[in-house]
Amino acid sequence: MQTIQTINELKQIIELNKDKTIGFVPTMGYLHEGHLALLTKARIDNDIVVASIFVNPAQFGPNEDLDRYPRDIESDTQLATDAGVDVLFVPSAKEMYPFESGISIGVGNLSTKLCGESRPGHFDGVLKVITKLFNLVQPTKAYFGQKDAQQLAIIETFVNAYNFPVEIVRVQTVRELDGLAKSSRNVFLSEQERLEAVHLYKALQLATETWEKTNDLPAAIAKGKEHIESNTSGKIDYLEALSYPTLQSVTDDTKEVLFATAVFFEKARLIDNILKEKKDV
Repeated sequence: MQTIQTINELKQIIELNKDKTIGFVPTMGYLHEGHLALLTKARIDNDIVVASIFVNPAQFGPNEDLDRYPRDIESDTQLATDAGVDVLFVPSAKEMYPFESGISIGVGNLSTKLCGESRPGHFDGVLKVITKLFNLVQPTKAYFGQKDAQQLAIIETFVNAYNFPVEIVRVQTVRELDGLAKSSRNVFLSEQERLEAVHLYKALQLATETWEKTNDLPAAIAKGKEHIESNTSGKIDYLEALSYPTLQSVTDDTKEVLFATAVFFEKARLIDNILKEKKDV
């Protein structure tokens, strides 16, 4: 595996492999089984696998956890090697953003719901770095986890709307044995919070089961919220059900429904979701 830090090195490697299929997995590092699922899928599908590790400052707000975001480049390098990554791109912020262009990308309505409502500008920053990385890597396929469902919806919509020559591949959420979604932020949970955190997924399961039985979305959402409030010390940021990937209200024409939640614990904000096909009930 080649580990590189500069855009020029990356450009040279991509040019040498321009006739091969390239699978790309962008990450912020502190790799876990969720990331490894993306890398494994990319390895199966492509001639070359490129992964990036970049804690993108553009997607963190002034009071968010940029400096606290967990980092372990030594472990990440070993895990990437073991997963069969060919090129690991680990740029600095200065390398990625050498100057302020004054040009911004605005997500619009897709960023006004769910995580975007409490993190203004976050998804603008995501698209800023994704645009740059896609232009540099020129991937055949790019791999994203369903756990970050709003991010996935925004990237899918962006790629389709602006004709990026890349296929976005969804990879299902990887979970602990008790159902907790794998996340780099799980390390910030206390022992008690770790026990409580499993109830995010349980609440989503309860909400989806209630909806499938009753076709009553407000009742399903209320059921999920009540479960989190009764079984955790966390503060609910949101628990909602929206059409996917448009992230609008569910209508008769909706084909997929996203049940999603975010909960604040003392030192971590956790997200989770379940994506369900809408059926006539």
